[in-house]
Amino acid sequence: MNILYFLVGCSVLMALIFLGAFIWAAKTGQNDDVYTPGVRILFDDEPEEEKSEEDHFSS
Repeated sequence: MNILYFLVGCSVLMALIFLGAFIWAAKTGQNDDVYTPGVRILFDDEPEEEKSEEDHFSS
């Protein structure tokens, strides 16, 4: 029966740790933008600046 009290105490302690981590993440803005990371792969890359014509023909 003593082990049951120990396990309940450990589970309550772990639940409080996870609750604290969730509150910390919510207050520091970890979950502010949940849409953009999922569609970021669909965005085109920034185009590189085109080299001048002199660079193309100099070789």
